Amino acid sequence: MTSPTAPGPLAGITVLDFSRVLAAPLATQILAELGAAVIKVERPGGGDETRGFEPRLPHGESAYFFAFNRGKRSVTLDLKDPRGRDAARRLAARADVVVENFLPGAMDRLGLGYPDLSADHPGLVYVSATGFGQSGPDRMRKGYDTVFQALSGVMAMTGEPDGPPSKAGVPVADLTSGLWVAIAALTGLAGRAGTGRGRHFDVSMMDVQLSLQALNAARLFALDEDPVRTGTEHPGRVPSAAFRTADGGWLHISGGDQHWSALCSVLGLEALGADAGLRRNAGRVARRDEVMGALRAAIAGREREPLLKELRAADVPAGEVRGVREALADPHVRARGVVTGFEHPTEGAFQALRTPLRETGGAPAPAGTPPLLGADTEAVLAEVAGFDDDEIAGLRAAGVI
Repeated sequence: MTSPTAPGPLAGITVLDFSRVLAAPLATQILAELGAAVIKVERPGGGDETRGFEPRLPHGESAYFFAFNRGKRSVTLDLKDPRGRDAARRLAARADVVVENFLPGAMDRLGLGYPDLSADHPGLVYVSATGFGQSGPDRMRKGYDTVFQALSGVMAMTGEPDGPPSKAGVPVADLTSGLWVAIAALTGLAGRAGTGRGRHFDVSMMDVQLSLQALNAARLFALDEDPVRTGTEHPGRVPSAAFRTADGGWLHISGGDQHWSALCSVLGLEALGADAGLRRNAGRVARRDEVMGALRAAIAGREREPLLKELRAADVPAGEVRGVREALADPHVRARGVVTGFEHPTEGAFQALRTPLRETGGAPAPAGTPPLLGADTEAVLAEVAGFDDDEIAGLRAAGVI
């Protein structure tokens, strides 16, 4: 495992990670790159199923797996075997945090649920991440990122008004749920610092997606209005939308009352700028079609880059609609060190996006290296759980590790 050159803020914290795929592995990667020692428990032979996901690299590793499993140590344990479960319990006894994302009750049946582990380790922080939570009629239902986008209303709110619903361009359900798993772990550690006791946190991906509807829900609660798709437009602000430019590019402008006069001046729309009824957002929202039609026509006659320079000079918030390659190549992004990399033992040098938390004035922590399957099994069992050579050899011979 690659560790930061200087101890991170979570140095001394050990996380036992039973999770797989995306949401919870993202959370434990964040904890790892902030300094925690993360032990990833995987199935012997196959490991986390994302090890086989596309895109695949020349020597067979998965770039998908690389994206969410940096800086961890991999231990293979057969949890169907009582000896594997015993090894997991011995590791948990030395951990500060356990993260798992099995269906409710699965870890309890293995003797690895919160009641069993906390009985001997009251300070353990235990995070269960599931699709629908530990309670409710759908608790045993399986789900995937796009299913949660559909069920939560996120998909219905995404896309053009006259088009079909669309998924977001990134796995927003998984990514946002992963952040809440990390929040749960950190909340538990902070609480334990004062009381000495751990907690069991229930993170539901469905709950997280519904929490993203806060503004849409406020509109529903205030106006009894079920929000609809608005494309790139904002339902309560004009202008806030993407506009097509003369050279075929797209430019997103999002301005408030303080920007309206300057925007109109740059675009040569002096009559709109002088209209007293449009000086406040409420007036522009009421006359949305008129205002947006005039803006679209004016912007359609301008090339993107020269117009963007004028808007920035006038302090009007605007930004190019970029592709991923263009966004990552931006000089500011490069100066911030967002794109980093690591040296993998079989795939060699590989680029990565660093964990976006850094100490002011300090260099960002380097990206950790994703582990080879089971690469740390024997070392972790010996160092963390106190297994001796004969015990490890026995587990190896029995296929438990």
